[in-house]
Amino acid sequence: MNQFSDIRAEQVGTHIMRVTLDRPQSRNALRSQTLAEIASVLEAAEADPSIRVVVLTGGAKVFAAGADINELAAHDAVSIQTDPRPKYWASIRRFPKPLIAAVNGFCLGGGCELAMHADIIVAGLDAKFGQPEINLGIIPGAGGTQRLTWAVGKSLAMRMVLSGEMIDAQTALTHGLVAETTQPELTLERAEAIAQTIASKPPLAVRAAKEAVLKSFESGLEAGLMHERKCFAALFATADFREGIAAFREKRRAQFQGL
Repeated sequence: MNQFSDIRAEQVGTHIMRVTLDRPQSRNALRSQTLAEIASVLEAAEADPSIRVVVLTGGAKVFAAGADINELAAHDAVSIQTDPRPKYWASIRRFPKPLIAAVNGFCLGGGCELAMHADIIVAGLDAKFGQPEINLGIIPGAGGTQRLTWAVGKSLAMRMVLSGEMIDAQTALTHGLVAETTQPELTLERAEAIAQTIASKPPLAVRAAKEAVLKSFESGLEAGLMHERKCFAALFATADFREGIAAFREKRRAQFQGL
């Protein structure tokens, strides 16, 4: 299945795709090629009905230590305006199926921003999160100032962005950046266990649920509630809803088909 240079993609379990960042020589630094490949594999996963959840990992030692500094250094204030990376970030952001990040080791800069594009982050206790762009004379440029503030609140986000200091996995858990922590050797296993649970649920409802939760960050309460209600009502027309009701009444496991 893998035809990429910077990542590895493979189907694992039932309805789950694992995407592994695979640039160990640069601690998985995110160059344009890496982001293009992630965007491409997510686009393929979106179109493939056999894939219901994607798990993104950097491996056992590091998630991603940041952007590719050599690539950044080649830009100036003019050339950065035509940088292709924003379109790749936008494509990753629009992925409509659940995306789970399994994070071990350094998760910094663009790596932290990539993890925050996931819907759920499972972190090994060795994980370190940070936005150290200030040390290069710039600021986060792929949503770091925005998503980090949503996740951990203004005060901690300010500390991390202004100082460039890292936080550990327990602090990330306490402040809501990650969903849970685990022993480092179990991070991927736990992320894929969550993925398997989600993959067993009705795909149309899962997709609508993700969309509705994200809507809460993008609109006011009234607009969010209206969107939720529309999604709720629309799901009554699905075969999976009828299957879910029948399974409940018949006291059996539901078999959801995404219809």
